[in-house]
Amino acid sequence: MTQPVYATREDVMRALDVKATARSSAQIDRALQSASRGIDALCHRRFYPETATRSFDWPGSQYRPSWRLWLDDSELISVTTLTSGGTTIAASDYFLEPNRSGPPYNRLEIDLDSSAAFGGGDTHQRDITITGLWGYQLDETTVGTLAAAVGTTTATTITVNGAASAELGVGSVLRIGSERMLVTNRTMADTGQNVGGSGLTAQQNSVTVTVTDGSAFAVDEVLLVESERMLIVDIAGNTLTVKRAFDGSVLAAHAAGVDIYAARALTVQRGALGTTAATHADAASVVRWDPPGPVRDLALAEAINRITSEQAGYARTRKTGDGGTGERALDATALATLRNQVYDSHGRKARVRSV
Repeated sequence: MTQPVYATREDVMRALDVKATARSSAQIDRALQSASRGIDALCHRRFYPETATRSFDWPGSQYRPSWRLWLDDSELISVTTLTSGGTTIAASDYFLEPNRSGPPYNRLEIDLDSSAAFGGGDTHQRDITITGLWGYQLDETTVGTLAAAVGTTTATTITVNGAASAELGVGSVLRIGSERMLVTNRTMADTGQNVGGSGLTAQQNSVTVTVTDGSAFAVDEVLLVESERMLIVDIAGNTLTVKRAFDGSVLAAHAAGVDIYAARALTVQRGALGTTAATHADAASVVRWDPPGPVRDLALAEAINRITSEQAGYARTRKTGDGGTGERALDATALATLRNQVYDSHGRKARVRSV
């Protein structure tokens, strides 16, 4: 994963009931990258947040009022600093528009009741400079905390608690403090707890795992006991109810006292999306960026379509007509409808200019 995606590897695996293997992971990651960049092209915008400094000509080649700057495809979520001709314009002297529903903002307008103005540079080239958060919207959810401090700015593995483990996946964009990170992989880490009671038998109905502290785990978290993976489906006090032999692992007996591991070690890209890598204290909040719901659904659908089409050599068809003599691609209706819905609800429509 080198760029943000709009669904996670785990989302696709659950939808397709794919076993966790390196081969399938690489295929899913590639499909998600392709699907997400295709959605960017379809909607003529990028949805993920990115901190950056961008410059604009003033006056530009297109006629416009002297107090308005159209941002076109560089949509803004928020502004840190705005300068024109080397002069800083105070936040109280301009407006982000449209102001009816919040970001994304597609233009800046000088407050005509102020003395501020665009221009004043030696040339029109890159006269206006904006440092801010670019993208569609900043919808974030606090999913948990760090299970250990991140003591250096170069560490590429972080450990999270059970709640965050259940809510994050490969491809998630997370934020700790002011630093954003992109999750590129996840591995098992020792939870510090062990199988209690009388252990587990090698039977599908042996689904109760007794632990010392059930609050340290979360529903939907994947555990590893010896070589068997288990999915937590419910928690009652210090008792975990699990789905045995998860992810294609083999059902086996486990004695009391065996270590319990969980997928809490995240490999991350540090200082992602224009932020700066920093150190973080133990128990620091972990925040996940959430793409718009329809966009996430389309990314998942497109990735699934690519994977299943590859498996069928791009020859998936179904019979049509009463006699069953015709053929039609399986994604011809449902997926096309979803694409149209996402474009209608989240696509950036062309702005008409007059000359």
